[in-house]
This record gives sequence, C-alpha cells and structure tokens, in this order.
Amino acid sequence: MDRGRRRGGSVSRGMLPLLALHAVAEYSRLDRKPPVTAGLVAANTIIYLRPNFLDQIIPYIDEVWFNPHIIVKYKDLKRFFLSAFYHINESHLVYNMLSLLWKGIQLERSMGSAKFASMVAALVPMSQGITLLLAKFLVLFFDYDSPYYKEYGVGFSGVLFAMKVILNAQSGDYTYVHGLMVPARYAAWAELILIQMFVPSVSFIGHLGGILAGLVYLHLKGSYSGSNPLIKIVRSFISAVSLPLKFLWGSGWFQRRVYGQGAVGGRSDRNTSDVWRCQACTYDNPGILNVCEMCGTDRFENSSLHSPRSEIQDIPLEELRRRRVERFGGL
Repeated sequence: MDRGRRRGGSVSRGMLPLLALHAVAEYSRLDRKPPVTAGLVAANTIIYLRPNFLDQIIPYIDEVWFNPHIIVKYKDLKRFFLSAFYHINESHLVYNMLSLLWKGIQLERSMGSAKFASMVAALVPMSQGITLLLAKFLVLFFDYDSPYYKEYGVGFSGVLFAMKVILNAQSGDYTYVHGLMVPARYAAWAELILIQMFVPSVSFIGHLGGILAGLVYLHLKGSYSGSNPLIKIVRSFISAVSLPLKFLWGSGWFQRRVYGQGAVGGRSDRNTSDVWRCQACTYDNPGILNVCEMCGTDRFENSSLHSPRSEIQDIPLEELRRRRVERFGGL
C-alpha cells in the first residue's frame, strides 16, 4: 500500500507493455492457466487504465483512498474495500502486479482456483481491517494526531504481504530479499523493514497489516477443521454463473455431435427430420446419418420391401455394442 497526496502521483507511460509481456510469458509456459490470478491482474489494470466505457462505473481514486479517519467517521465501506485495487502510477501498479503473478501462480496451482479465490476474498478485508485497527490503536494509546490515522493509501501490497506469509509459512529454505539472504518464513518481515528503509513513502502499517492478516489466516485455517464456507460460496457462484450454459446445453443448443445421441427403443413420436429410427435394431439415429450408428443398416433400406430385421433380430445386444465400438472407436 502506497501513501500519497489526495491526488495520484506522476503518471509514466511505457511500463504496462512490460507487465503484459511478462504475464504472457508466464502463462504461456504453464500447462494449466490460473484464472483467478489472471482475473486479479486484469481487474487492477483495468481500474488503473479506466477505459471510456467503464468511466461512469469505476470510482475515481480520490473517492477510494484508504483513510482510517474517514472510514471510521463516515463508515465508508467503499474506501475500505476498493482502495486495495487502486494504484498511484504505473510503476506502483507494475511492481505489485509482477509480485501478484509470482505469488498468485504458485498459490493457485497448489491450492486450486476455488480455495485461492476464497483466500483472496478473506485476505482483502482482513488486511484492510487490521490496518484500520492498528491506526486506531496508535491514536488511542499514543498520539491522537498520529499521521497513520489520517494518511491516504492505496494498493494491493497489503494482500501481497499476506500472500507472501502464507506462501513461505512451511518453507525451510532461504531466499533473497533485496540482496539479503534470509529464512523464507521471515522474508515478509525482512521485506517490510527494507522497503520502509529505502522507500519511506510507502504505508508501514498497511504492509504490517497484510503480514498480520496472513498470520491470522494461517492460524484460523489451522484451528478450523471444517470446510471453508468461502469455498462453498465461490463454488456456488461459479455454479450459478454456469447455469445458463448448462440450460442451453441441455436444451440442445450446443449439442451438434454426430455420434452418441441416439437411443434404443422408447417412443417413436419425435421429429423425424432430426431423428430416424432403424427398423432393424430400433436405434434412434441423427438425421444427418444415412447409416445406422448401432448396427450399420442403411437408412433407406428400412423403407424398402425387404426388411433387414429378420437378418439381425437374433443378434445379441452385446454383439451390437461390439460392432458399434469397432465402428466408432468406443463412442
């Protein structure tokens, strides 16, 4: 999370293509593409770019700065939730999104998309809430005019610090943090201190809130043995979104397969322009076929005076199935 003035800093041009190239390179080498990570990167980038057709929908950064004083005084939930997805300039956005790509791809591939999405949905309010509590705590117990309580900040870095804690929680390896080798499980704390030393304009309590959110998430996950309700919500949402597609599929809009849609026996009062029944084995075939999918009988032989039923009526059902497997490769 970056601190700033009421209005965004200087806007550079030219770093977004770097982000796009890096994202394409990362995803091209993966056999399974993590959709939630891609969606998060796209959402943050779209909010920063503010395309014309979304200009009336996306709030301006002045409306969503994370300011503890304003959030508490006016109960401004818009600032509380949306400030994490805004960035001051391109360098701020690109740095955070490159970090999100690296952490998100690893976590989503190891956890699965539903669990990863539920984790992010939990970490955003947790990191924002802990940051708010820290700012309020400093005001109540130390200094009412604490700058942390009235500072303005935006950015996804609080969530990224939480993800870093979760990613390295069980790691026994060492990693480099800005040139220093540290134990991986303490990398987030080392990065917190080093970033604050070299870039004092960033929000210290915003990053600290992210680290604490990651620790709280790990503690709650370890102490809770039941199923994660957020995962159920995410899966229910995915199911609800896919209902129209399932309905259209079931109604036949997308079913254009040539093989495997017939049935043996049953009713014969169906649209003969789409389906024709083989008089030999009573299998319902798609109208575009001229040969029975089940037994291989010619469609137009059924209407001739010579009926082939007598020739195959004694063929066992298993034999018919075998013929079909040989003819269509197991369909």
